[in-house]
Amino acid sequence: MNLFNEVLNAKKQLENVVASTPLMQNLNLSDEFKTSILLKREDLQIVRSYKIRGAYNKISSLTDAEKQIGVICASAGNHAQGVAYSCNLLQIKGKIYMPKTTPKQKVKQVQLFGKSFVEIVLTGDTFDDAYASATADAIKNHKIFIHPFDDEKVIAGQGTVGLEILETYKEPIDYVFVPIGGGGLASGLSEVFKHLSPNTKIIGVEPKGAPSMKTSIEENKNTALKTIDKFVDGAAVKQVGDKTFEICRYNLEDIILVPEGKVCTTILRLYNEEAMVVEPAGALTIAALDFYKDKIKGKTVVCVVSGSNNDIERTAEIKERSLLYEGLMHYFMIQFPQRPGALKEFVNNILGPDDDITYFQFAKKTSREMGSVVVGLELKNKKDILNIKLNMTKNGFEFQYLNDNPNLFTQLIG
Repeated sequence: MNLFNEVLNAKKQLENVVASTPLMQNLNLSDEFKTSILLKREDLQIVRSYKIRGAYNKISSLTDAEKQIGVICASAGNHAQGVAYSCNLLQIKGKIYMPKTTPKQKVKQVQLFGKSFVEIVLTGDTFDDAYASATADAIKNHKIFIHPFDDEKVIAGQGTVGLEILETYKEPIDYVFVPIGGGGLASGLSEVFKHLSPNTKIIGVEPKGAPSMKTSIEENKNTALKTIDKFVDGAAVKQVGDKTFEICRYNLEDIILVPEGKVCTTILRLYNEEAMVVEPAGALTIAALDFYKDKIKGKTVVCVVSGSNNDIERTAEIKERSLLYEGLMHYFMIQFPQRPGALKEFVNNILGPDDDITYFQFAKKTSREMGSVVVGLELKNKKDILNIKLNMTKNGFEFQYLNDNPNLFTQLIG
């Protein structure tokens, strides 16, 4: 298969179907990094992510007989919405398997885009459960399974993002930062740049808790991770595609791993400073700029903002992860005297004027005189934590610092 020609064909196939999203210079980021930062706004795409490109290109390429039978996919997010919208446009029956744990908002959104043409099946607790059910159904009933990334037509559809960037911006581009989940977008986009702008360096970005592509390239084989942090749900997969691995291993200049907390900080910043609502995967490329700030200075840089399907119910978790990453949220298990005035003493003698107690929970009483209390503190200055620890020691408060104990932290805080 000539992937570049497939991308060109996909561009024609997607005309009047997907939006040609804007490539916008961001003044704040450009000023901060002393460079020209351009954002490819796929968060403004129909169904609010680039996934419609690959889904529609694949489904529209099916034979009449295959369309008559219908299609199946498994997804808890953007791919499901892309498939649903495509089925609606093409008037093809689709069955979409989603985990039972999928937020109601996402299920409702898929039904909204697919209308009467899609059937949603909630099954299992994880994506892997839904994927297994979907593939089994496809095999049993001879239906076409629409893979979220490891399919030539899907990859080609995603690659049209790269064509649009080069059609919009005629000057040389030094770097393109692209998020990686299964690798479909990175594969298609990098193939376009290899043909049309070979001097542009393509930098893949993965969440630190799910480095499936980076691990596979380092191992020189497509490697499945045993466990992943699923927080960046649009880019957290245990294993990339075989096809996408083979393309990315040759086309990518580098892969950056971004901590999930850094992603959260970027989400909040984009909302507060730019009025942009992005999902965790959509913030990946912008969050990665800090790790490349010396290399990109004075260059022209494109960041692909891949999607904006963020669940408002995650806001508290996003803020929490951001504060932990920035060193502004700290948790302790403290032995508190079981007497009146102990809390007042703690506030007066331990905390500074800008420190705030945001969590206070008795764990259990170990004796009549002392009790274990889990305390969460939010700081204005991360350096203040040193004084807090010192003050607790001086005032006889025995404590265990929970931020450095992930197992105990998860058990007590969640």
